[in-house]
Amino acid sequence: MNAEAKIDMSKTLTTDPDWWRGAVIYQIYPRSYQDSNGDGVGDLLGITHRLPHIASLGVDAIWISPFFKSPMKDFGYDVSDYCDVDPMFGSLADFDALIGMAHQLGLRVMIDLVLSHTSQDHPWFEESRADKTNDRANWYVWADAKPDGTPPNNWLSIFGGSAWEWDSRRCQYYMHNFLTSQPDLNFHEPQVQEALLKVAEFWLDRGVDGFRLDTINFYVHDQELRDNPALSEDKRNPISAPAVNPYTWQEHLYDKNRPENLEFLRKLRTLMNRYNAAAVGEVGDDLYGLDILGEYTSGGDKVQMSYAFELLSSVPPTAEYVASVMDLVDEKAPNGWVCWAFSNHDVPRHISRWNLPDAAARAYTTLMMCLRGSVCLYQGEELGLPEADLNFEDLQDPYGIQFWPEFKGRDGCRTPMVWDNNNQNGGFTSGNPWLPISHDHLPRAVSEQERDPGALLHHYRKAIHFRHSHRALVKGTHDKVQATGSVVHFLREDENETIFVAVNLSGEPWTIDMPEGKWHQIGIELGSTGPAPDGKLHLGPWQPALALCQSA
Repeated sequence: MNAEAKIDMSKTLTTDPDWWRGAVIYQIYPRSYQDSNGDGVGDLLGITHRLPHIASLGVDAIWISPFFKSPMKDFGYDVSDYCDVDPMFGSLADFDALIGMAHQLGLRVMIDLVLSHTSQDHPWFEESRADKTNDRANWYVWADAKPDGTPPNNWLSIFGGSAWEWDSRRCQYYMHNFLTSQPDLNFHEPQVQEALLKVAEFWLDRGVDGFRLDTINFYVHDQELRDNPALSEDKRNPISAPAVNPYTWQEHLYDKNRPENLEFLRKLRTLMNRYNAAAVGEVGDDLYGLDILGEYTSGGDKVQMSYAFELLSSVPPTAEYVASVMDLVDEKAPNGWVCWAFSNHDVPRHISRWNLPDAAARAYTTLMMCLRGSVCLYQGEELGLPEADLNFEDLQDPYGIQFWPEFKGRDGCRTPMVWDNNNQNGGFTSGNPWLPISHDHLPRAVSEQERDPGALLHHYRKAIHFRHSHRALVKGTHDKVQATGSVVHFLREDENETIFVAVNLSGEPWTIDMPEGKWHQIGIELGSTGPAPDGKLHLGPWQPALALCQSA
């Protein structure tokens, strides 16, 4: 009997208002998870069918990327109706069924709200662009051209080119931080904020447990439309955009990161509190990401947690790097709460990004489950899927098409999930998949790993269970995270327990001292070692050492 068949269908959700703190959240990219009707595109009924697999991992919640009505120019991140399901993914009834099954399995459901912009096909924008006097004329960011006809300022789009697009109907420019077909909403208009809060309320009333908030620091723009200053080459840090994109050449002081954003976040938090719901915000900024994260997640009156990009970067997370990142979090967000991730739908999969062997993948998973913060896992991560290698003619992502070949876009991490190795489409669909299935993925399919007790899939289950078995790892504090050679080590502590964590983040052995105290070795199922007769920890390549402090 496999793990899916053993799921306890009577599991209930806790009423803990801090359920999100230390939670493990599983991200689903709906186009690529499971197709239920053979059209080659994943859908909500497909997700519902695969919920037992997710529950078998032991995660606390799922986050579903956008499934709203959309022309799909940016694959659902261009919304044309916030309160309905795109027929590609099913119906509202299908979503209700998904919610019911998820809750029965003890899984909370978070959905991806894209509030900073809509599709140009949204009725709000169609009305707004009609003229300068209609009821929604001020719902989007409109501005007059300069006297020479050029855009109002130097703001750039993440997807390339100016952030301004000329509209011949209004004879004005409209702002778009992303595709020209994704006009930005004007958060300085109170009616816009009110309408978006009603969107959130609609889904909360349907039973969702929270939100992932896309581009949360992009909501508000500078009303004076001041130019962004140039950023010197030595300060450029290509996190939110690739280095080949001139977007990284500006200091984004005025097109995003505005202090007025906090007012809307407080309104949203007040609404969520009525439902015991939580949100994880996505802060995209190359220079001030952790500062903004600290500001947005502090005080208990804004978002509960925020995505951090430091472990989503191309920089291999050595022990020294991890220690430096945690130091920065302690400095810039001492009262905030981070949601860590190694992979998601926007970056190359970390197995390939960092060129990790299997033992390294296990070590990083163990480390992730011991870090202070919450955790996001991306679908297929539990299988150790590498980045799929696609031909240019297979690309669907406009971002990759624009910057090919220096930047290959995001399709390589969005290829369909592989469930079986005895099917040319990996059990994802009976039709023609919207992106090709990677042949490198098939040997790592769920069915193959379920049969192998030593597979990475089972390590993820063990690591998540280990985290949940120790309250100090879920909600506890940590002391200073340190690096000794290739070993990152720290203490996690709450009122009932203290846990020592050390992980060797290299393929070479390393020796460190145990901290003072009486310690009991734990985590043997994760490959944890204990002190040798000389009292030291002799860590093998990619090996953790986990210990529980015993009271005197």
